[in-house]
Amino acid sequence: MKSIAAILAACAMLTACATPGEGRSPLAGSTWKFTQIDGASPVSDRAQLSFEKGSIGANVGCNGMGGPWRLEKGRLIAGPLVQTEMYCEGPVWDQEKAVSALLSAAPRFELRGDTLTLKSSGHAATLKRIEKR
Repeated sequence: MKSIAAILAACAMLTACATPGEGRSPLAGSTWKFTQIDGASPVSDRAQLSFEKGSIGANVGCNGMGGPWRLEKGRLIAGPLVQTEMYCEGPVWDQEKAVSALLSAAPRFELRGDTLTLKSSGHAATLKRIEKR
């Protein structure tokens, strides 16, 4: 629990340094459920990505990660990202590493209705918008 609190504190500090303008982004204030990670269905039903004003958060089923973000010239610039370090193995760990590498690689993004696609030279993900209740 202490590591989660430390990550949240670090995210808050990083968000304070974020550049202005993220609030006008079509992604700001949205939450997305992963439907594909490198061509495979997510192993965990908890796999999601959220965008708040200046702060991105992701969980693929084991560790949480987050940090500042912005959109720039058709790319999602995320980071530096901080991440919890719980022990994970198997397919969920493989997908977590793929999402971490994807977000760190300034992926190209495409937004079509309620579908978000992120692609870098090594990884890809497709996400579906989750409606706020």
